[in-house]
Amino acid sequence: MSIDVVIPNYNGLALLKENLPKVAGAVEKYKGSIIIVDDGSKKEEFESLVSFVKKLNNKNIVLLRNEKNLGFSSAVNRGVKESNADFVALINTDVVPEKNFLVAALNDLQSDENLFGVGFMDKSIEGGKTVLRGRGEALWEKGFLVHRRGEVDRADTFWISGGSSILRRDLFERLGGFDTLYDPFYWEDIDLSYRARKSGYKIKFELRSAVIHEHSEGSIKKYFGDFQVKTTAYRNQFIFVWKNITDLNLIVSHLLWLPYHLSTTVLRLDMPFLLGFLLAIKRLPAIIMKRSEQRKFYKVRDSDLLKS
Repeated sequence: MSIDVVIPNYNGLALLKENLPKVAGAVEKYKGSIIIVDDGSKKEEFESLVSFVKKLNNKNIVLLRNEKNLGFSSAVNRGVKESNADFVALINTDVVPEKNFLVAALNDLQSDENLFGVGFMDKSIEGGKTVLRGRGEALWEKGFLVHRRGEVDRADTFWISGGSSILRRDLFERLGGFDTLYDPFYWEDIDLSYRARKSGYKIKFELRSAVIHEHSEGSIKKYFGDFQVKTTAYRNQFIFVWKNITDLNLIVSHLLWLPYHLSTTVLRLDMPFLLGFLLAIKRLPAIIMKRSEQRKFYKVRDSDLLKS
């Protein structure tokens, strides 16, 4: 059994200096590598990262470089493509694993071959408080998929996080990995989890596999403004529906509610929503192509996935 850790990085040198040795210590007993994909960080930052990795003198650390910033999905996909391991653990630069964090998740994966991946317990540090995350819930509401944090007292989950989870590498690649339509960030892990479940695989939240997550220290908060973040989130919410939903009643629901949402956002002057809608339309040809490619894997109806 082999495990590679994939860490996407964008100008996260300070975080990697603090957290990479801790990640290396947490996985040192497993066969595999730590694959860092630098996603177009500043030249000076990357050069310093190269020097830092050399000083660690850890032959299991692999450092890759994207000359341009492509986005989260593209960075993770490149890291997984580099891997030959049985499993890949996806860890963000602002995530620190607790001791033996992989034990329970690996037991889950080894006991169920139909398990696509396992999400870690995410001890999220927010405003000086620890919020327990990692388990997600979602429902179909007014023509859209709406997601939210779920309580961590159950193993079922609607999605597993792209920054704190472990997956079967072969299934990740079979389903095409994270969809780069969502770049630079958001919704890609919900999308992949949904496609995996719709293809007949299972996902699970594992309370006993824990990481500490300093969300406010990540690159999104540092390098992207609120307007761009909101616009991207809205755009990707549209992409998710247009690309993944195939049940006719849900498609009709989306189309019927769409005029209401557009008119109310005009009245509220909610420019991120309107711009997100237009940006999603711009990607419509690619969305239709991906929608067609994905359908061959589907075994489960949307209405069945959205019951829980």
